[in-house]
Amino acid sequence: MKEMKIPQAVAWVLLMGALTAAPGQDVKPTGGKGGGITPVRAKVEITNLLHEFLTNVDKADMHDRFWADDLIYTGASGAVKTKADIMKSMRAESTKQPDASKPGEKKDTYDAEDITVRQFGDTAVLNFKLVQHAGDGKTNNYRNSGTFMKRDGKWQAVSWQATKVVDAAATADASTKK
Repeated sequence: MKEMKIPQAVAWVLLMGALTAAPGQDVKPTGGKGGGITPVRAKVEITNLLHEFLTNVDKADMHDRFWADDLIYTGASGAVKTKADIMKSMRAESTKQPDASKPGEKKDTYDAEDITVRQFGDTAVLNFKLVQHAGDGKTNNYRNSGTFMKRDGKWQAVSWQATKVVDAAATADASTKK
């Protein structure tokens, strides 16, 4: 009997070891090589960065922090921009004098909803619905996807795609007029 128990125990140990080390099975959280970045931590960091960005979207230093130098940005209109293009636009905007004919004009504000972050090591993909509350009271929605890389301890967007969400009521109204 003793001879049967030892080989059986060895077989169980080998089987359990094989199952936990099977190829294609990631037993550690993703991001193992990224300095201890776990999917939960990446989601929190990128979500916080997104909210900080949306709160400070009118500040050039925020854009400089958010976008990577090698950014490829495709806007809702289909125009492709680089970080240099965005920073040039931000600098030009900051040099404009406020329009005195529009005192108390409300600024656009932005919220993020339906946020999803998927992490792959030092890379993460963000998808969310951007809600623009325009100063004129209108609300616009966009679906945004961004790819982030963690470099030198900070996440930055290296790719971005924005797509305007078409208002279903406006689309239905337009199709009935044809």
